Amino acid sequence: MKSSDAVMPFPRQPLPSMALVRQDLPADHIDDVAGDVAAKLMASDLPRKIRHGDQIAITAGSRGIGGFVELLSGVAEAVKLCGGRPFIIPAMGSHGGATPKGQTEILRRLGVIEEAVGAPIHATMDTQVLGVSGTGAVAHLDRLAFEADGTIVLGRTKTHPESVGELASGLLKMCTIGLGKQAGAHEAHSHGLWESVRAVATLQLARARILCGVAVVENGYRQPCVIEVVPPAYEAFLDADVRLLRVAKRHLARIPFDNLDLLIVDELGKTISGAGMDPNIIGLWRNSDAPHRPDYKRIVVLSLTHPPLGNGLGIGMADFTTRRFAEAYDPAVSYVNLLTASEPGGNTREGPIPLVLESDREAVEVGLFSSLPGAAPRVCRIQNTGRLDEIWVSDTLLDEVRQNPRLHVMASPAPVAYDANGNFF
Repeated sequence: MKSSDAVMPFPRQPLPSMALVRQDLPADHIDDVAGDVAAKLMASDLPRKIRHGDQIAITAGSRGIGGFVELLSGVAEAVKLCGGRPFIIPAMGSHGGATPKGQTEILRRLGVIEEAVGAPIHATMDTQVLGVSGTGAVAHLDRLAFEADGTIVLGRTKTHPESVGELASGLLKMCTIGLGKQAGAHEAHSHGLWESVRAVATLQLARARILCGVAVVENGYRQPCVIEVVPPAYEAFLDADVRLLRVAKRHLARIPFDNLDLLIVDELGKTISGAGMDPNIIGLWRNSDAPHRPDYKRIVVLSLTHPPLGNGLGIGMADFTTRRFAEAYDPAVSYVNLLTASEPGGNTREGPIPLVLESDREAVEVGLFSSLPGAAPRVCRIQNTGRLDEIWVSDTLLDEVRQNPRLHVMASPAPVAYDANGNFF
């Protein structure tokens, strides 16, 4: 007899009826992404910087920017129009198990292949050391970028789970962490991430052949709404990062409830946030000692997104997950990323797997029971922290929904349906 055969079933509480709700978000966006970025590059001084036959590297990160393939193909097209020969390099620090094969596979899963973007993909984890920055962090640069005739840095500007200041994800971080590969990412994190992002990028922009930056801001529907070509100077990159972060924050969608008994997150992954699910959305206290605002008593994560190759960092911020997630989780890939991002005074909370249940139904019902919800449980279900235009809410939240002009009930409350395996349809 297995020991589990002698244990009582886990206590559970069924979900209340749930309603589908649409959240209105700013919807301004760029229709022709490839054409827009190509035109802006051609209107810049890029044509004067590229000689016929020049090999030009274009950075491709692991986050899955909205319009990612179109952005890369537009940049590659502009390079070709200038007479250059573009190629794509993974710029994602230690992701993909910190191997060229793993990083190339992440790009493939994001749709970035030569036939789609019009440029071959070349990958290495080798770097060129450019010097020691002001924080003591050694500045590294992807060897292929160092050897190229020029590099174009493509990066998305948005909030970052570890930053609450004026600097977050953007061109400077793409230089320091992305182009720095695993070695550079570890140097930056271990000497204080945001101070090193400033210091390392200063050296890179002074000593590498960076032609320009292409900064992108998304709206809440993951569509590019701002594309800017930025001159290759530290001050210009910094100004774009700070200024466009303010724009990105205006587009940051949030869960429209401050207190929940249970938050159900359908999927977590590095393509959504550096922390798998954004602590700016679920509560910074989940991976730090911040105040409990918003206060979501229990979080259940159901699945891991496919592109990150099993990198499930961020699952440690959840309370429960499913067997499906645990089987997709690759500890080796995840731990390389976790250890690379070690910081002074940091922690490893994002790494460990929480309690694992066999199905969606068991996970959410055990999670709800453990939150001690009372007679009127407050439950919300989202696809992920990057897609909050449609959410499911318990009937107990409908009065708040009706009082919010940005929220609209799209389907009336109904009992939650599961398939034969106990998973959501």
